[in-house]
Amino acid sequence: MNRKGILTVVSGFSGAGKGTLMKGLLSRYEDLYALSISATTRSPRPGEQDGREYFFRTREEFEQMIAQQELIEYACYVNNYYGTPKAYVEEQMALGKDVILEIEIQGARQVKRDFPEALLLFVTPPTSGELRKRLENRGTEDCDTIRCRLKRAAEEAEGIEEYDYLIVNDVLEECVETMHQIIQNEHYRAVRNIEFMDQFRKELKEF
Repeated sequence: MNRKGILTVVSGFSGAGKGTLMKGLLSRYEDLYALSISATTRSPRPGEQDGREYFFRTREEFEQMIAQQELIEYACYVNNYYGTPKAYVEEQMALGKDVILEIEIQGARQVKRDFPEALLLFVTPPTSGELRKRLENRGTEDCDTIRCRLKRAAEEAEGIEEYDYLIVNDVLEECVETMHQIIQNEHYRAVRNIEFMDQFRKELKEF
């Protein structure tokens, strides 16, 4: 069977460790995955570079991308735009790589609507107390922003059932392997192998 890339959406509460999880997955299985780089209007955090963690754009530039339909999805989160450029995703999937979109729940809903075959994963810490602790330990945001993120997490928690799998990020290495196995197992779903089955049935009828 020809391997076709799977579009995988990874969402989770801010502070759940999505970024660290993605780095672990790509470093261990770099030949299988491609992490889509999102565009955003938020300011870079210390150490972040344009074109590596995000494509940092002004609000005007981002809204132009929306108008020109250059995004698979986009959402506004804590007063900033986030979105997924379309060209890179399509290119990597054509090469057979599983493309991972690390996006918020609003964007995940857009992707599922336009790409019903997409695989949706939601990442959470083991407890709400651990979530708050991780946000505080980042040291990159003030108390008001942390409260805003926790409030947003409460809203996001209402939509977790829309995802295909829930991944609890407690022990990082175990979580990386769990995510890898889930994505790879998706390749064997019958619904993802229609062309193979159709060809097989056609050949059987010729006997």
